[in-house]
Amino acid sequence: MAKEVIVTADKVKNRKKTMKIVRKSLFILLIFLIILYIILDIIYSEGKFTVTLDSNKTLESGLAIFDSLNNGHGKRKLEATPIKFMDNISYKWIPDTVDTEADGSHNGQNYIAYSFYVENQGNEILNYHYEVVVDDVIKNVDEAIRIRIYRNGEDVTYAKRNFLDNEPEENTVPFKEIKNAEGTIILEKISDFKPDDLDRYTVLVWLEGDDPDCTDALLGGEIKMHMVITEEHIEQG
Repeated sequence: MAKEVIVTADKVKNRKKTMKIVRKSLFILLIFLIILYIILDIIYSEGKFTVTLDSNKTLESGLAIFDSLNNGHGKRKLEATPIKFMDNISYKWIPDTVDTEADGSHNGQNYIAYSFYVENQGNEILNYHYEVVVDDVIKNVDEAIRIRIYRNGEDVTYAKRNFLDNEPEENTVPFKEIKNAEGTIILEKISDFKPDDLDRYTVLVWLEGDDPDCTDALLGGEIKMHMVITEEHIEQG
């Protein structure tokens, strides 16, 4: 009988040891998942759209970006307010006043709208270009994304070429495909930007429901992108 008691005690001891290992493993897994979530949250930041000056030298030259005329102090980086969910809509649903209704973030239902300024606060004539870069795409949601950029009231709408025939989508300029610049989909140059010149921009982003590529396959998709302003100094003769 004593032998049976010893065997049972060993089993209980081993079971407790196993449970301790399992609890410890689950705790480690939980910590890992929390850390992974934090990292992904930092990376994606809920799809935030940012506008950035390319270097500190740009600030020194006098080229400045800001998102309010009440505060024209140049910043290194501007950040739009994200929206957590974007359903497909038609461009016809977007208000005609979207470019002029507000500064900074003024998102609507199912679209991102962000207005800001570029000013030459220096003493020399500059050229600069703006570039929109896609950092990551999930489930090919870029097939139906539209990006409309207003500059001083004039707008251009950009989109990826149609998946089936590789032709531009209706009333859009195709995303660029630039060698050695993977991810750059928009690149435009502004020339002869004089001291005190001021450009007003609105960047509008939505998922176009009338796009033939806007199908149920895009459900759950995500896109992360940013805009960079880069100065080109003009040598004075």
